[in-house]
Amino acid sequence: MFKSLYLAAVVLLTAGPALAEATVLNDRALFPEGPLLVDGRLFYAEYAGHVVTVWDGTANVPFWGQGGCGPSAVVPVAAGYAITCYDSAQIVVISDIGQLVQTYDADAGGLPLTGPNDGTPDGQGGAWLTLSGPWDSGPIVGRVVHLAADGRLTTVADDLHYANGIAVGADGRLYVNESEAGRVISFAVAADGSLSDRRLFVRLTALGEGPGAYPDGLKAAPGGGFFIGQYSSGRILQVAADGSLLATHDSGATAAPNMVLSADGATLFVMAVDNTAGPPYEGRVLAMPLD
Repeated sequence: MFKSLYLAAVVLLTAGPALAEATVLNDRALFPEGPLLVDGRLFYAEYAGHVVTVWDGTANVPFWGQGGCGPSAVVPVAAGYAITCYDSAQIVVISDIGQLVQTYDADAGGLPLTGPNDGTPDGQGGAWLTLSGPWDSGPIVGRVVHLAADGRLTTVADDLHYANGIAVGADGRLYVNESEAGRVISFAVAADGSLSDRRLFVRLTALGEGPGAYPDGLKAAPGGGFFIGQYSSGRILQVAADGSLLATHDSGATAAPNMVLSADGATLFVMAVDNTAGPPYEGRVLAMPLD
């Protein structure tokens, strides 16, 4: 049931004003999203393929799959990995060898999980995960939930305009993309994982992007800043801790929804989508050197 997987050749892509060589690790990934690096292995979700795939340095290997899941992120937790299943409205926890541990359909208060999308570890064996709500610009029903190490899942923020990428900053605050609002916000974090003190971090229009800018993935960057992947374009914005623009990395694709930085900070692994018109949302997984 799994698609053919490839190691492809090297292509030229634009990164800011200069050209950088990017290696294609998978030349037909079906809406690649939510990457994670573990001991040199690159895990990534293929939303349209309903599978989590691993690049082991030589080949792409299916790791876990569930029909109808629509996975969008792989997040490390104490039990193994939490997988956000956007289509089936679930958060699935699997072991480090891909075996099912637990499935969540609702938070501890019984509220259903609508649009599970992305996540980031809390440093204590748990994670914060975003619930975007429906893929619709109208309702402002996005949430952030906290999955504690003991397995309890609670809502810690709501009223977000399509909550999406999420990351912990060097300042200890939790940063979240509001895709439909074209902005990144932040929260203060308490010891129990609860959130408060919601603040605006940056609007993408202030970084030179157009009014349709759609921030998707969010990852911490060196120096306390962030990488912001865009579904509205193939550009990844690199911003400083104060929100100012440091660089723009162009993947050459239609969309660059997510990415992850290598341990040595020299390579950005980019999830690129070339076909955003409809299923199966063909794309590529790229390894882009950073200057």
